[in-house]
Amino acid sequence: MKKGALSEHSRKFGLKSVSQTGRVKQISGPIIKAGGLGAAGLFDLVEVGEKKIIGEIVRLEGDEAIIQVYEDNSGLKTGSPAVSTGRPLSVLLGPGLIGTIYDGIQRPLEKLYEQDGDFMVPGGRGNPLDVNKKWRFVPDPALAAKLAAGEKITASAGMILGSIKETESISCKIMVPPNLKDGEITHLSAEGDYTIFETAAKTSLGEDIPFAEWWPVRLSRPISERLSPDEPLITGQRVIDIFFPLSKGGTAAIPGGFGTGKTMTQHAVAKWCDADVIIYIGCGERGNEMTDVLTEFPQLQDPRTGRSLMERTLLIANTSNMPVAAREVSIYTGITIAEFYRDMGYHVAIMADSTSRWAEALRELSGRMEEMPAEEGFPAYLPTRLAEFYERAGRARTLCGKEGSVSIIGAVSPPGGDFSEPVTQHTKRFIRCFWALDRDLANARHYPAISWIDSYSEYAEEVQNWWEHVNPAWTQVRRKCMELLKVEQRLSEIVRLIGQDALPDEQKLILLTSQIIKDGFLQQNSFDEVDMYCVPKKQVRLLEVIMEFHERSLVCIELGAPMTKISGTGLKEELSRIKSTIENDSLGKFGLLEEKMRRILEELEKTYRRKTL
Repeated sequence: MKKGALSEHSRKFGLKSVSQTGRVKQISGPIIKAGGLGAAGLFDLVEVGEKKIIGEIVRLEGDEAIIQVYEDNSGLKTGSPAVSTGRPLSVLLGPGLIGTIYDGIQRPLEKLYEQDGDFMVPGGRGNPLDVNKKWRFVPDPALAAKLAAGEKITASAGMILGSIKETESISCKIMVPPNLKDGEITHLSAEGDYTIFETAAKTSLGEDIPFAEWWPVRLSRPISERLSPDEPLITGQRVIDIFFPLSKGGTAAIPGGFGTGKTMTQHAVAKWCDADVIIYIGCGERGNEMTDVLTEFPQLQDPRTGRSLMERTLLIANTSNMPVAAREVSIYTGITIAEFYRDMGYHVAIMADSTSRWAEALRELSGRMEEMPAEEGFPAYLPTRLAEFYERAGRARTLCGKEGSVSIIGAVSPPGGDFSEPVTQHTKRFIRCFWALDRDLANARHYPAISWIDSYSEYAEEVQNWWEHVNPAWTQVRRKCMELLKVEQRLSEIVRLIGQDALPDEQKLILLTSQIIKDGFLQQNSFDEVDMYCVPKKQVRLLEVIMEFHERSLVCIELGAPMTKISGTGLKEELSRIKSTIENDSLGKFGLLEEKMRRILEELEKTYRRKTL
């Protein structure tokens, strides 16, 4: 690829390309003050020093610009050149994104490793997409037929021109860029092999539409219409899907202290959820955790296709030892790529791990710029930045008329597990699903360690119709079960004081049923081939059977049957095991279990009914 081709392409698509050169005057870690850049624009991309490390203008003061750099600037000296490229920090969107591992500014880490070795070199470069690889392009048959017939076709924003099979799981749609001026399509490339910067189509205004486009990371991509989030994102994790469901296009937070299972829960959701594309952002996490992700994800099998999960996954790795400013921009890089696939009509799920580390990066950069701190040293604009990120989620009608969504699941790492700290509290303002991880559950090896007391979901009513099509009993059994667990929580406090033996049998039954719910429904074994994923029909049936046991047992107790008789039936143990003994495709076995349970409890009921007579 010839030198300057990337900037030339960005110029064609409405991104400024007038450069301006200044000089470094002051250096404070990743924050640099440079003079002579007064005519540059806010958030313009800057190349600093002889190594041309990448930075971004975050403040303008007269003729001076404050720049935050995204690479190691060790050895940088005052007086070094600072060149504003005249365009914002952008990502290259096109075929080849899926399966790639990037850093926060879309540098391909595998290519940098091959090029520079084990450690990243300041100023190291690598094209975000392979500019030499040829992709097989298949034009849209309807468009091709119209052009062949001599019909006029308006090049409307978001129009799909054709597709490229990116992986076996994902086809990359080649679309008219959203910021292209309206015109008529005069040429559409025939089926064949092309590189990403070759021409896919031409318009009457002289615009060439290539197979890849640049887009600024801080600018959300336009949509046609926002849709109601009334379809759940199925994760196969029962405590999530039934108790605290997340909609496609929804936002969720997973707060929890160290070791409570935030990353593990996100891994499970990433593997099993029914999103088409997964984007995992490791934002400031420890290197060993990201190493686990980078080594495990390529080996995970996609349950839908049987192929590697990486064929629909993209990873952005910004570990805690990488430059702190790149951590701040990594979530914008991830959400922009997610919007690109949403525009094609895909459902995308983003795992941001963790937004607390991202907020810490904001705090450090704000401190170096000598801004007035707010609570716990975080900048006053922390809520605004969180809102800007989470509000880019949503289910939408795209410009091409398809339906797509971006769902965001952000991990929060409050120090000491204190949910009252600023990042957790501000995050709760902008999300509608809160999966609070409990330290006691994690220590008891209860997975997922999501607290059924502290968690909540505001999507439950919106997805109710979907779930009632799966099983009309969903609303009723879910409500009864959650009420039972809340009563059990209060009874547990009493048991600690006076012991369980002092309770009446009705309350002992509540404790017994709650234990069955915890062991046989809420707890899930990620190493059990049957239990690691639970289909929606099985989830509801499982809870339905447990609640039927409770109601029938309650009738027996009201007739005078002692709690020991119910405990002695062996049903508790059997109900706790059915999550692993009944496969997802063998739901008919629930009928046999129900018949056995009814026979045992009806016999007990008849015995004590005769005694009362």
